[in-house]
Amino acid sequence: MKYLIISDIHGSLPALEKALKFYDEQHCDMLCVLGDILNYGPRNRLPEGLDPKGIAARLNAMADSVIAIRGNCDAEVDQMLLDFPILSDYTLVVDEGKRLFLTHGHVYNEEKQPRGKFDCFVYGHTHLWKVEHHEGRIICNTGSITFPKGGNEPTFAVYESGKMSVYNLDGMLLKECRL
Repeated sequence: MKYLIISDIHGSLPALEKALKFYDEQHCDMLCVLGDILNYGPRNRLPEGLDPKGIAARLNAMADSVIAIRGNCDAEVDQMLLDFPILSDYTLVVDEGKRLFLTHGHVYNEEKQPRGKFDCFVYGHTHLWKVEHHEGRIICNTGSITFPKGGNEPTFAVYESGKMSVYNLDGMLLKECRL
């Protein structure tokens, strides 16, 4: 399976559309959304193309291919617009025997990882992308497709067959790691 992993959409339909264009062109199987889907949050500016209802409609159309996690800007009222669950703090995806721990990053993060066995720890929240090996596993922050920080460009990640890759929103590979 090929997973497109995005985080921190923050209500920007144009950013989501660019990521979904990659999803379609690269024949991804599942979309993993690591939180902060519809709401832009009180600390952020208004995102380009703010359209929570448009995002809900776009994601609901592919609900059978979406795995989503609750971010710190997501609430029960957001769940009312979406046809797939978003209120879990994490999920564990097992693909070809490899375990991917998916979370937003405000509850579990690099400094506070859960106990248990997993091969990849994948999160968002900080809006700072990274992918690296650490203590026998891959640590990946997808960055943000809407509000990248630290001078970074908008980014997302792809996982397939033991390889985690980070791309910019234009589809250019920035870095990858293999298990």
